Amino acid sequence: MLKKLEIDEDLLAKVYESPEVTGYVTENAAKACGLTNGIPVAAGAGDNAAAAIGTGVCENGKAFTTIGTSGVVFAHTDETIFDPKGRIHTFCCAVPGAWHVMGVTQAAGLSLSWFKNQFAGDLSYREIDNLCENIPIGSDKLIYLPYLMGERTPVLDTNARGVFFGLSAMHTRAHMARAVMEGVSYSLKNCLDVLCEVGVAAADMALCGGGAKGSFWRGMIADLFNMPVKIMQSEEGPALGAAILAGCASGIFKNVPEGCEKLVKAKHEQQPNKTNHAEYEKYYQVYNSLYPSLKSNFSMLADLDK
Repeated sequence: MLKKLEIDEDLLAKVYESPEVTGYVTENAAKACGLTNGIPVAAGAGDNAAAAIGTGVCENGKAFTTIGTSGVVFAHTDETIFDPKGRIHTFCCAVPGAWHVMGVTQAAGLSLSWFKNQFAGDLSYREIDNLCENIPIGSDKLIYLPYLMGERTPVLDTNARGVFFGLSAMHTRAHMARAVMEGVSYSLKNCLDVLCEVGVAAADMALCGGGAKGSFWRGMIADLFNMPVKIMQSEEGPALGAAILAGCASGIFKNVPEGCEKLVKAKHEQQPNKTNHAEYEKYYQVYNSLYPSLKSNFSMLADLDK
């Protein structure tokens, strides 16, 4: 790439692997932060790459799903695997010499926080979960498209917008809340499907982020993915991952997998319900049919202010 763009490589800084030492805490920094002078500093990693280490995703077959503001389905791979349609991202991961592939839902937890702020400000998230548990799978034929910020995986469309499809006079805010959670889960299932399509194994799935804290949404993900999902002992996956990388840089661990083996533990495994999975699949098919039908309408709407 540098050769194509005629950029002199000497103008750029060295690129480090995540557990490599990039420098040491200086005397001034040590005084300012209350640290010891000379502590080694690791290169570290981005949020999702660090979360992978903090959830033990450091070898083929392992993956994690996070429901934060955005949602991610992330899998480790020892090989460079690309999607020719550009629906997912392939990056160097925090394990030296290896890669990760991930799909992204732009508005995952953001969708639920938007709904809560606009329509359920009097309820806690736990109370919203309790309301949703009384609504059947499929939200009585109400489906939500979580495109509040456009979308990345699998549609790559900045014009896409959020939709409640099937809304009728019988629907309550409880129906809408469950539809939001289901729509986000369908979008994450889209990400998983694309990973499987390009040959990335995701047989061992962890779940993290704010959405993982409630058993209701955890169960929904396990049922829809039709696979067990693990909840880790540490709720701060990215921070734990960064600590493991620092441990490698300082010689506490000989490599990243060893650090993960010693520090990353699961506290619970959510099992899927096969009957629920079959029911979700019916609505997932309808969900997948909506964007292709609305794509041109999204474009028309975007063009109105031009």
